[in-house]
Amino acid sequence: MVHTTRPRGVAGSTNSTAEILLVHDIEHLGTRGQIVRVKPGYARNYLLPHGLATIATEENKKMVELHKEKLKAIEGSRIRELTKIADAVSKYSATIEANATADNALYGSVVAKDISDALKAAGHKIEAEHVKLEGAIKELGMYTVKLRLHEKVQTEVKVWIVPSASGV
Repeated sequence: MVHTTRPRGVAGSTNSTAEILLVHDIEHLGTRGQIVRVKPGYARNYLLPHGLATIATEENKKMVELHKEKLKAIEGSRIRELTKIADAVSKYSATIEANATADNALYGSVVAKDISDALKAAGHKIEAEHVKLEGAIKELGMYTVKLRLHEKVQTEVKVWIVPSASGV
């Protein structure tokens, strides 16, 4: 009788934990590229077969470190580019025409998309999700609006809400 032996664990594991490299973000466990320790059965029966993780070999660890360095360089250049945009926008003052009553109340409201559109028309790459209003603007006047282009890049822009030239 021939006995075949099965591997008793996951490579890189001890009897109680396996060291794995996450391929995807997994809630309550870690983020992509992170090396975590889990129970060998969880790794063997769920994470590895579903392609959510791989064995944390030295080669895989080196590849992850190289990838993280590349991502850090890309993020750094992105932040520099967003900072340039933020500097340009902070020196700009947007004017938005809106229909208003005699007592300066708007017939509608000015929202983030309106401000974004006005800034785009002036050549600034600002999306509506970058505009952080504390509520819709409902009166004529000058407002200082916060822009958040990135968690590390924030600025403000002056927005003038003026009555439309066509009148009501």
